[in-house]
Amino acid sequence: MSAFKGSCLCGQISYEVEGEAKAFFHCHCQRCRKSTGTGHASNIRINAENIKWTRGGSMIKSYKVPEAERFKNVFCGQCGSILPRHFPDHGFVIIPAGTLDSPIEIEPQGRIFYTSKADWSCQDDLPTYEEYPD
Repeated sequence: MSAFKGSCLCGQISYEVEGEAKAFFHCHCQRCRKSTGTGHASNIRINAENIKWTRGGSMIKSYKVPEAERFKNVFCGQCGSILPRHFPDHGFVIIPAGTLDSPIEIEPQGRIFYTSKADWSCQDDLPTYEEYPD
């Protein structure tokens, strides 16, 4: 069992999850793209009974997509950063990988809902830069 710790962009909310990392996928579904504003969400599924909000729990906001069985967006009410989503009926927590404050041992295992990806997303032949290009 591992402990996963993370926080939002403004640092007002932090969390801990203890459990076993079962999967790490880049999800290209439309809901993940819209909730993150990016080409995919990088999500880690942790088998865990719950999540412990160690700071700022009262600032957490959420939105449940009405027709979705298990999709909701959880975010900081101050900075808007996406936060982990707990699904107690299923026994797992989905951690947005970018919210983690320390390195993890699990690596991405693949891309899911890839046929839903945006045409402009994940072009592997793009140049890379350490910071902003000149």
